[in-house]
Amino acid sequence: MSDVITEAVAALNAKMNGAGFDGTAKFTIEDEGSIIIDESGARASDEDSDVTLTATTDVFKAILDGEMNPTTAFMTGKLTVDGDMGQAMKLSSVLS
Repeated sequence: MSDVITEAVAALNAKMNGAGFDGTAKFTIEDEGSIIIDESGARASDEDSDVTLTATTDVFKAILDGEMNPTTAFMTGKLTVDGDMGQAMKLSSVLS
């Protein structure tokens, strides 16, 4: 597992503060790997999910750090979403 994925899992779990996510979402960080978020929290995994969000390492870090709005990233093509858009919208509370 890459350092980027390890750091991202830790950051997502800290943001979620022990709360789970109702559904499953996958973050795919280009050239690094994937993270699943579900009722158990965040973990490194590449299993199937309700929605998959894909971005570069820089974009993903900017979103996690609050420097980039996920909706803006999507609207400008820096973040792609495949699957249930409703689940993607619910993720904004996890990322903020």
